Amino acid sequence: MTDRDADGLDTMDRAIGARVRARRRSLNMSQSDLAEKLGVSFQQVQKYERGANRISGSTLVAAAQALQTSVSWLVGEDGGSAAPPDEAFAALMTPGAMEMLEAFSAVRRPRARQALLALAREMGKE
Repeated sequence: MTDRDADGLDTMDRAIGARVRARRRSLNMSQSDLAEKLGVSFQQVQKYERGANRISGSTLVAAAQALQTSVSWLVGEDGGSAAPPDEAFAALMTPGAMEMLEAFSAVRRPRARQALLALAREMGKE
């Protein structure tokens, strides 16, 4: 039996989708570019990244090649320290999370970053 999240999506499919999205974004690749390399529509890539659709084995291999990574990294089996924990990828699935992280990383002053973090934590309590 598979684990499902609150949205009814398979947690492994979501985790794989989050890794695909994170890697695609780190390469500055659009969903359309990845879709073209996989031979699917960009809407299908969106569904893969959300975990709404399961990625087949052959598509997973093609995605790893297109994203210049390994299948083991995409499925979270790469024991290397480069792979963040699944919780981090789950958090990155939140709409706007990647954009927030990119904006936060652009803030150069440590005190300003601390203030933003305190604000986000306070807002999260609501």
